Amino acid sequence: MKQWYEQLFENYAEHYDNEAFTQGTIGECDFIEKEINFDKTKNILDIGCGTGRHSIELSKRGYMVTGIDLSEAQLKRARQKAAAQSLTLEFKKHDARTPHFNNTFDLVIMLCEGGFTLMETDEMNYQILQNAARALKPRGKLIFTSLNGLFPLFHSIKQFHAADQKEDVASYHNNKFNLMTFRDHSITEFVDDAGNKRSIESNERYYVPCEITWLLKSLDFKTVEIFGAKLGAFSRNDQLTTEDFEMLVVAVK
Repeated sequence: MKQWYEQLFENYAEHYDNEAFTQGTIGECDFIEKEINFDKTKNILDIGCGTGRHSIELSKRGYMVTGIDLSEAQLKRARQKAAAQSLTLEFKKHDARTPHFNNTFDLVIMLCEGGFTLMETDEMNYQILQNAARALKPRGKLIFTSLNGLFPLFHSIKQFHAADQKEDVASYHNNKFNLMTFRDHSITEFVDDAGNKRSIESNERYYVPCEITWLLKSLDFKTVEIFGAKLGAFSRNDQLTTEDFEMLVVAVK
């Protein structure tokens, strides 16, 4: 049986690009460039690249990028978008829970969750971090976002999604946040790219900062820094608070 994230992304690529959370690509890539000192020799891996928005933007700026994703539909859309702009970058179908690269990349990015936090067990989420670490060269950098476990302790996830709801994109209902597992269980409703109305049961894992730090330290990252993640405006000046729905993590091996 396919997991909820496999069902969601098997035919949800064109509509995905209309989601509110996909509109901050330029500013997010500005931050990434600063983090690698605008060094065009850096080799970048984009885990859970989706329709390739960060991979394509970074490629346009002259970086060498490889994008991997579990969804063939998302990858097809990514390749079409890259070809339309005459860009040559690799998009590969890979499961991030399975090791594929070793000591290969200077930078690994995993934005807009990119697989991490979507998995059905904590062990699977850890495997994704483990393989991201394995893919990095010594002194390589990992930049990713995670759902902020501090947010649902002070706010309603249901109200957050309702306030952000727009037409022609996925909607989330019946949110139930489990304090024992830090997982939000909900019903995701969307119209796929074939025009079919779909409804699936989904659940996502929220992490608190100390969990992220411990997980990354266990993978031998030397430094772990965590910030608030504002859409399209990532910044080291953005101190993480309970108001942030997502956190931005920067770790160095």
